[in-house]
Amino acid sequence: MSKVPLTAKGAEQLREELKRLKNEARPRVIQAIAEAREHGDLKENAEYHAAREEQGFIEGRIKDIEGKLSNAHIIDVTKMPNTGKVVFGATVVLVDQDTDEEVTYQIVGDDEADIKKGLISVSSPIARALVGKMEGDEAVVNAPGGQRVFEIIEVRYE
Repeated sequence: MSKVPLTAKGAEQLREELKRLKNEARPRVIQAIAEAREHGDLKENAEYHAAREEQGFIEGRIKDIEGKLSNAHIIDVTKMPNTGKVVFGATVVLVDQDTDEEVTYQIVGDDEADIKKGLISVSSPIARALVGKMEGDEAVVNAPGGQRVFEIIEVRYE
């Protein structure tokens, strides 16, 4: 399996979730299963089946996170010299040339992307158009609604 890019912040969030699942959620669901077993007949015990289902979700998520972390290529842009070039992990301030609207995005891994928080996937059309460009450059994005042109105002490594 190839390495997947992940920001240092994204990797830390995954580690925290993994710790919470292993130390809090897993023991809680094991206790719920034990209590439900005490109630008798397991075939008609809804509590037991719900707890087993939750256990399956928790164990699946634990395996998923462990897999992501083991295949992660963690990139910390704060330790890189800011050359003004758009790279993975950089925060980019853009101005839409058509609407003069200013937007700020951070280019992150696929699993970290959340457009509401300004986090865009490195594989998104906007990020692909931005990576490699410098402050002051224009980036042409082939969006589903047609081409959009953005001017790169600022590139921060934070």
